[in-house]
This record gives sequence, C-alpha cells and structure tokens, in this order.
Amino acid sequence: MRYRILGGTGIEVSTHCLGTMMFGASGNPDHDDSIRIIHTALDHGINFVDTADMYSAGESEEIVGKALQGRRDEVVLATKVHFQMGDGPNRSGNSRRWIMREVEASLKRLRTDWIDLYQIHRPDHRTDIEETLSALTDLVRQGKIRAFGSSAFPAHETVEAYHVARQRGLYRFRTEQPPYNILARGIEGDVLPTAQRLGMGVLTYSPLGWGFLTGRYRKGQQVDMSQGRAALAPERFDPSVPTTAAKFEIVEELVKLADEVGCTLPELAVAFVASHPAVTSVILGPRTMEQLESLLKGASLALDDAVLDRIDELVPPGTNVYHPVGLWSPAPLTDLALRRRLLGDRAAS
Repeated sequence: MRYRILGGTGIEVSTHCLGTMMFGASGNPDHDDSIRIIHTALDHGINFVDTADMYSAGESEEIVGKALQGRRDEVVLATKVHFQMGDGPNRSGNSRRWIMREVEASLKRLRTDWIDLYQIHRPDHRTDIEETLSALTDLVRQGKIRAFGSSAFPAHETVEAYHVARQRGLYRFRTEQPPYNILARGIEGDVLPTAQRLGMGVLTYSPLGWGFLTGRYRKGQQVDMSQGRAALAPERFDPSVPTTAAKFEIVEELVKLADEVGCTLPELAVAFVASHPAVTSVILGPRTMEQLESLLKGASLALDDAVLDRIDELVPPGTNVYHPVGLWSPAPLTDLALRRRLLGDRAAS
C-alpha cells in the first residue's frame, strides 16, 4: 500500500480509502461481517476510513465506531454532515446550529473524541459559506476535528469558499470528495485542476460507476433488480435508456482491454482513478468480503500511457457517459428556491 499527504495537512493516508456507505441497513446489515471487512482492510495497509452520518441513518458510523475500538490511533477517520437526519426543520444543511449539534452525534456514534476529516456532504445555498467555515474553524480549535473538507462541490463554489476563508481569517477546505470513474470524467475539466491549484487533497468515490465497472452487468444479460446497486436505483440499469445502453457498449470494450492488460475490470477501473495526479485516495465501497478482496488485488496496479490512451478513445477526457448524481452538468433545477422564492424560504414538509 502506498501513502500520500492529505491536502497539505501533513496527514499520511493510504492511496485507497475504505468507504462504508454499504455497511448497515442500506447494504450489509450484518455488523460482525462489516467489522471483519473493516479489519481486513486495515490489515492490508489501508489507514483511511470514510463514512457519513446519513449512511443507513447513522448505523454505518456505529459499525465503524465498534470496529475501531483498540485501533483508533492507526486510522485517519473521515465522516460527513449535511443531509436530513430525523424529522423536522434544522436537522440538515450546513448551518452552524446543525453542524455543532450533529458533530456531537457523530462523535458519539463513532466512539471517539475526534474526527480527522469532517466533510460538508453537499453545498447548501441557504447558508452563507462564511457561516459554515466559521463553525468548522471553531471545531478545529476545540480539537473535535483535525481538518475539514467538502464533497461534490462545483469548482466555482470551491474557489468562493477559498477566498472567503482568506478574507475572513478562517480555516479552509483541505479536501474535496467528488465522484470519478472511467464513465464519469467531467471533473477533469475544472474540479480536479482547481483542487490542484489550491493544494487540496482529493478523495474520489464511485470508482466502479455504480457497479457498471465491476463486470457484473453486461450487454444482453438480464440484470437482477432485487439486489446490489440495481435494487437501490433500478432506473440506472434499464437498457432501454440511451445512457445505460452507452455504458453497456463501453463496458464490453473495457472488458477486452482489461483482458489485454491481464487484470480484472474492477482493478482496471480503480487503477484508472488512482492514476490522475490530483487524486490523493480512491474510496472503495465494498459490501462483502469478496468485493473487498477483489479490489485490494488491484491496489498496486499502475497503468501506462498506452492503456490510458485506449481509455481516452472510449471516453474522452473531461466527458461524462452519465452524469453522477446530476453534478457538473447543465441539468434542470430541482431546487425551486433558486428561481421562485428567497433562498431562506422553505415550504413546510
């Protein structure tokens, strides 16, 4: 396992990070099995673990907390805040009120006194970025977090946050966590270059493109919609959708390329993400021990320019075959507050 410095913090993290979104009710409900997966990752040299408060409504953090008992000091622990937790107002977003309350809940679930990297899971256009940065800066000074970062922020909002931090004498985002894989390369155009210029670490998620780069879903084969990623979002696996059909076609070519290289498709996919000079660590999100072991086999795989050129021919740099969670693409606005009313005004739910 190789290690890199995380966003100028001086913290060394493994080039592969264990993501825990699939631990708990939303993926693997067996706590003991999930803990074994975490311990196996640590035993293979992974020292970076990423979770979030909203993964399985806090259950993922609880599993991670149990797994790290007695091993906390050897792990760089990252979690996130932003999404709704429970019912009612003021239980989501990036306000000081919610961040200060939810960090305490995460610390309790994780059974720790500090979080190494606390991330803002999504932008919040109802909250001034200075309010968010001020709260996070206070948490660093209190010793409850060591550093903080963003997740799925467009480049222009990353730049805005950087300048607000400088102008107000606040700490700044040290990392960005975007989705990135062979089928979704849109962040190569501005997000990754911006992170490089600002000296930010980058930990990418979804290297297997929502399962399409596992080789499990192939052209002309029936997709089992009852389990795995397909069960979570069946609309993403409908072959009658042009975008899905395009993914199936490219996967067939990538399988051939992986065979030529002498690796599996998942190994090729993870190695591709790790090859970008702006990427600090690639988040692996296994649900089972078998999935973890298959991903770990490709941890040391390096792709030469000839292989990367072949991938560029299939998916041109900076383009998306599909748009991950609607990010970095001119999609229709889903937040009507951006055009119909003041940002601070929200209809009762």
